[in-house]
Amino acid sequence: MTVLDATGRLTPDEVRKLFLFEKLTEDQLGWLAEHGWVADIPSGSVVFAQGADAAAFIVLLRGTISMTKRVGQDDVEITRTDQVGVYAGATQSYLERGDEHHYTATVRAVTDVCLFVIDSDEFAWAMRTWFPMAMHLLEGIFLGMQSSQQIISQRQQLLALGALSAGLTHELNNPAAAAARATSALRERFAGMRHKFAKLAHDEIDPRLLEALVDLQEEAVRGVAHAPKLTALEEADHEDEITDWLKSKGVEGGWELAPIFVAAGAGTDLLDRVADRADADILAGGLQWLANTLETALLLDEISDSVTRISSLVAAAKQYSNMDRSPQQRVDIHDGIESTLVMLSANLKHVKVLTDFDRSIPLIPLYSGELNQVWTNLIDNAVQAMDAEGTISIRTSVESESVRVEIGDDGPGVPAELRRRIFEPFFTTKPVGQGTGLGLDISYRIVVARHGGDLSVESEPGDTRFIVRLPLTDRRAGDVEVAASI
Repeated sequence: MTVLDATGRLTPDEVRKLFLFEKLTEDQLGWLAEHGWVADIPSGSVVFAQGADAAAFIVLLRGTISMTKRVGQDDVEITRTDQVGVYAGATQSYLERGDEHHYTATVRAVTDVCLFVIDSDEFAWAMRTWFPMAMHLLEGIFLGMQSSQQIISQRQQLLALGALSAGLTHELNNPAAAAARATSALRERFAGMRHKFAKLAHDEIDPRLLEALVDLQEEAVRGVAHAPKLTALEEADHEDEITDWLKSKGVEGGWELAPIFVAAGAGTDLLDRVADRADADILAGGLQWLANTLETALLLDEISDSVTRISSLVAAAKQYSNMDRSPQQRVDIHDGIESTLVMLSANLKHVKVLTDFDRSIPLIPLYSGELNQVWTNLIDNAVQAMDAEGTISIRTSVESESVRVEIGDDGPGVPAELRRRIFEPFFTTKPVGQGTGLGLDISYRIVVARHGGDLSVESEPGDTRFIVRLPLTDRRAGDVEVAASI
């Protein structure tokens, strides 16, 4: 229990117990006791709001407070603490800069709290009067850190955006180019089919023969969807077989037709049935017409697959960026992991990804867009640790009252002396220019401070695992905005 003097203020001895003031002189402690006061704040109240005039400097005497910053439309929790003596508010009021007299974050009372409060102007006067030399040093340090933090933060955002856009455009380019190529080829094949059909009609084919060719065509087209997947060696053997067959029937240019029949799953048995119903002089034209039909079906399938792939990539990008969603909602945790793998697929070409998902995990409250950044950082770090070649394993399960997500790799591992610092801001093991040291720090803040979870690492050579634990229910206290008491 905090001891107050008869006027409702802290005594100089009580002020001295706060670590921030423990080295001050008796006169300075007396001044603080005289000019400061105690405020009791009920749970859920807003102590002060980001952007408001910085009117007071506060020191926590009892209870738990949280600090959040507004990012876009969302409030990001920076810290939550019950440590007596922590301070916030007009911490920079002593700087002679007009743009620094606003609160840079919002502080809320998570429980009932008791605060020691000093007016910002009084606090600024004391700092400048008692520590003039320190003020010059602090202002220089503050301005330097602010500038470097802005540059590094912008660099980190640009790196993340560049990696995302590069991967997405690369993946979109392939199916888009395939669709354009298939469309161009399809136009040529339709023209060829019209020409061949006109020639066959001009040659006055027996209507029964033409009807038979159409029936064989329908049968062959239906077989395209069920064509077996062949290895390169199997394809070459089948093409040689059909080329030899065509050559034996006197059909010229068989090497052009053979790949089409093989891709469509049509073998020599189908070609024998065509030969049985066609005279030798029109067999080549009939086979060409049939090949054009089959290639048309193949091209249509390729266009369909390409467009579907583009749609899937757009859907993955939409889910990854959490578009059209509220900041927090109950979602399937696997959706974000899978969309992240799609977005990073360009970096995973030579990496084997093994997934073991527990699909029985219920929907849990998440900030999906932020959590996707965690998956991106952990997976991308694993790829870089393995030099883009190796195996990444991703497992999900329920552990007590939490969801456990384990992302592992078979890279060289993280030495024990580095594991203690791996989540520190600006700490990186990457070469200069390749890492900012913010990825794991940001991930830790998102998992721990934002979701009330836990992020840890277990590592030995050939087996490194980052373990994310997220609560099944929201552990964050509800935010109830009421009038500030100071």
